[in-house]
Amino acid sequence: MRNAYMTDELEAIYDQTVEFVTNEVLPHGAGWEEAGKVPRDVLHRMGALGMFGLRVPEEHGGLGLGMLASATFSEALGASTFAGFDVTVLVHTDMAGPHLLNSGSPEQHAEWVPKMLSGEAILSIGVSEPDAGSDVAGIRSSAVKDGDGWRINGRKMFITNAVYGDLTIVAARTDPDNKYGITMFLVPAGTEGFEVATKLNKHGWLCSDTAELVLDDVWVPDDHVLGTVHRGFYETMKNFQNERMVLVGMGLGAAQAAIDMTNAYTQERQAFGGHLFDLGAIRQRMAMNQAKIDAVRASMYHAAWMHDAGQDNVKAMSGVKAWGCEVVNQVMYDCVQFHGGMGYMRESAIERMYRDARILPIGGGATEVMLEEVAKRSYVQ
Repeated sequence: MRNAYMTDELEAIYDQTVEFVTNEVLPHGAGWEEAGKVPRDVLHRMGALGMFGLRVPEEHGGLGLGMLASATFSEALGASTFAGFDVTVLVHTDMAGPHLLNSGSPEQHAEWVPKMLSGEAILSIGVSEPDAGSDVAGIRSSAVKDGDGWRINGRKMFITNAVYGDLTIVAARTDPDNKYGITMFLVPAGTEGFEVATKLNKHGWLCSDTAELVLDDVWVPDDHVLGTVHRGFYETMKNFQNERMVLVGMGLGAAQAAIDMTNAYTQERQAFGGHLFDLGAIRQRMAMNQAKIDAVRASMYHAAWMHDAGQDNVKAMSGVKAWGCEVVNQVMYDCVQFHGGMGYMRESAIERMYRDARILPIGGGATEVMLEEVAKRSYVQ
């Protein structure tokens, strides 16, 4: 077993996912980076293999597994070395999908969950705005009642899967007198007034599509309200720990791949009458990097286990997000360094992985925000 939290089922999920990304992503990812998108047929194949249903309840056609399954899946995806691919999948399965599953009506489930499982409909989550990221309560997009529906206006920023996706779960303020008075809406692509203002040109994650969205008098019927009116802030909070965790998980998988890649490179690269790995400064630093990644892995899986055991894991998972994503970046820095000049070349995988990792301490709750979550829970009573 890979760790104490693994079961035969989770091991099988890990192995199947690593096999898929090895065969279906690694050979083609460079082309996807140039195109700025993951081909839909790849996502369809993942859907056909059941990869989008790990957290979907059995009554809706999924496996009904817990947070440990998402930890396993996200770490295995990281072996792809193309984080843009990883996040395309994880936004669909673990960042947007849970909102539909947790808050959707039976009718909404019937319409959208089968499409989510198959990859026919790729989901995105529209919360962040130009002036509101980690501070969800600060969003300015608004929705007002209009007949038997709602009229939505506003802008969303940094929305992954929104350029080529099919359904965006949009957060909008519906109670202007309450900073937490937010409601979630299902807004399908092609809805009148709902447009991609800009396909964003990112530092990394190049094969994921990320957009600035405009909602200009977008009207949706009442049956597109997701969950309870004015309660969207609290419904959003339910998935935050899972969202934070899968970002750590994909970084963890990539960092392990980077360590393995760098160990192999330094053991082959001749220098100073031997190989780079013969130098104590290099092999000991890589050994320390492995120890750090092992510790992040253990902490992440333990925080996931806490959730599945019914325990409050906010402090634990916030700490893992803060520390783990910083560690991933430290590891990537060393791996580029020990690849020398080749590590700085766009043709090397490690250069791409280094760029891709930089967003991890920012997205899904910045390191500083996560540390505040830990600090607030550290007061002595």
